[in-house]
Amino acid sequence: FQIDYTGTEPSSPCNKCLNVSWDSSAPCTCTINFTLEHSFESNVFMYYGLSNFYQNHRRYVKSRDDSQLNGDNSSLLNPSKECEPYRTNEDKPIAPCGAIANSMFNDTLALYLIENETTVPITLIKKGIAWWTDKNVKFRNPTGDGNNLTALFQGTTKPVNWPKPVYMLDSEPDNNGFINEDFIVWMRTAALPTFRKLYRLIERKDNLQPTLQAGNYSLVITYNYPVHSFDGRKRMILSTISWMGGKNPFLGIAYITVGSICFFLGVVLLIIHHKYGNRNTSADIPN
Repeated sequence: FQIDYTGTEPSSPCNKCLNVSWDSSAPCTCTINFTLEHSFESNVFMYYGLSNFYQNHRRYVKSRDDSQLNGDNSSLLNPSKECEPYRTNEDKPIAPCGAIANSMFNDTLALYLIENETTVPITLIKKGIAWWTDKNVKFRNPTGDGNNLTALFQGTTKPVNWPKPVYMLDSEPDNNGFINEDFIVWMRTAALPTFRKLYRLIERKDNLQPTLQAGNYSLVITYNYPVHSFDGRKRMILSTISWMGGKNPFLGIAYITVGSICFFLGVVLLIIHHKYGNRNTSADIPN
């Protein structure tokens, strides 16, 4: 199930937020009501989706400093030149530097069940959304007192488009700074211009009850991320997985297509072999 909340349509509740900018003084909030016709029985994955956003651009993909993101103190204060023009700001090194980090998705999504004219918040889990190797190997905070990230990032400044520095991404120490999972998920760049990234988890609490029952819901969006300037689109997606995986059909279609082409070429080559393979291939020169 997905909802497009870009707000380009005049009737959309988010139309008032369409022209929000990175440096807006106050966030814009909009609410979209929707109905789930069918229950979601197992664990639910909430994604945000972006369209017409080219994270696969070569210059964009290179615009990061992996040593800085891995907690190297020297790279923290002297980022790689690959991060230009998001390497420094006001003569201070940017942490995290680069175009990928600078464009991090920062909309806030909240989900509510509307039951008997009352709204019941749905618990959204923010941990466990990043790959284990990213969280524990590739991304680390600078070495030092892990409980005082303000001191660890002293001498650096926030990315240009961020409203707050990296050490204020979360109140929990194990999900703050470079190891913030929303940040880690964003830093794994997408291969196609239309993509989705995992935002939150909704865990099933009772085996007798569905995770999300059929009924009326409301999606409350704190609209911070501008996409209208490049004709982008934004979506919220709810999905489950089965024993066969998710519902994304791309791999299945790709395998069937490639397999069909290989089978067809095999038949063609077999016919050619039988038709022309019995010709005399001897190298003997006839008299």
